[in-house]
Amino acid sequence: MNFIFLGPPGAGKGTLAAQVASEYKIPHISTGDIFRENIKNQTELGKKVKAIIDAGGLVSDEITCQLVQDRIAKDDCKNGFILDGFPRTIPQAEMFEKLKGDVKVVNFEVDDELIIARLSNRRICRACGAIYNIKFHPTKVEGKCDACGGELYTRDDDKLESITNRLKVYREQTEPLIGFYRKLNKLTDINSARDSSEVLVDFKKLYPTK
Repeated sequence: MNFIFLGPPGAGKGTLAAQVASEYKIPHISTGDIFRENIKNQTELGKKVKAIIDAGGLVSDEITCQLVQDRIAKDDCKNGFILDGFPRTIPQAEMFEKLKGDVKVVNFEVDDELIIARLSNRRICRACGAIYNIKFHPTKVEGKCDACGGELYTRDDDKLESITNRLKVYREQTEPLIGFYRKLNKLTDINSARDSSEVLVDFKKLYPTK
């Protein structure tokens, strides 16, 4: 099965994607990972992306779609994939419909208040990258990683001003995709204002494995 996960930052898309990828044996693909991989491997498209990013520009919809198309053509996507962070805009969605129309779109529903609580309280370990939430999933020792004892920090994009801006960008650019896919009868809403284990149970009921 091919999935597109939609929802605002902090909706839990990445967490559920990792669980679904493991259970359904399909890759979890984010556009950020695709960009980094192509830049690292110095592919032709990767060189174009690097030049655009270095110049402070935005990667075009055409290049983004081409990178995604190349990625889902790989062998590990034969049984399906999860796209997280793509498409971001209506033009990207329209292009992707022509490339790959057989997708199921899952919309993660959660209110802004919970998103802000999730993201603003998120902490990352500098040493091992483990993720915690000082409100919902605190460490045993304040400011220290349970796994390795490393120092915890707040990412710049998890600071309140940045969260507010990310939500604004999502509302303007990406939220219209909900209506786009609903018109195509491809969209299913899922309540993600719960523990990820509960969300996974609902997901598996909606999309049972064969």
